[in-house]
Amino acid sequence: MTKASDLPRCHWAISDELLRDYHDTEWGVPLHDDRGLFEFLCLEGAQAGLSWRTVLAKREHYRKVFHNFEIARVAAMKDRELEKLLLDPGIIRNRLKVTATRDNASAALRVIEEFGSLDGYLWSFVDGRLLVNRWRDSSEVPVSTPLSDRMSKELKKRGFRFVGTTICYSLLQATGMVNDHLVGCFRYKAIAGKK
Repeated sequence: MTKASDLPRCHWAISDELLRDYHDTEWGVPLHDDRGLFEFLCLEGAQAGLSWRTVLAKREHYRKVFHNFEIARVAAMKDRELEKLLLDPGIIRNRLKVTATRDNASAALRVIEEFGSLDGYLWSFVDGRLLVNRWRDSSEVPVSTPLSDRMSKELKKRGFRFVGTTICYSLLQATGMVNDHLVGCFRYKAIAGKK
């Protein structure tokens, strides 16, 4: 019987338990929940210039201080609440990233009003279906693509912040719009068959 730690995985998830658990249960699984998509949008933006491991370790505290990423509640946060968060070591204390979370919530509410859901809007970039890549080596996996370039440009037009092309590509990967598990990874086939 193969132990979970011995299964073939994407290179970035091999040596760290927190990353391994995230990779094995969440990364690349198609997500169609507005709250969950908003959470990833915010956390990917918080990652800018840092490692995903750093953000993942702070994720539960982010959920606590940002009202479990309930979009309307985050959009309603007052300046004083955000100022207080800049003193909280449980999150990344970058003023621009903290205020971007509220700004992104407001932008998400406008998108929901126009498109009916954040899910419908974000998934429209991939025509509502998972894009399956066939990378054999981690060196083949891009950090951005024309798709993420387009997504970034459109999100910025709608008032979203911290949504550069690399962040957008990470969002596409994390939320299962793109399957970038390596072909040899035990999660590849399981994800490729999802919608």
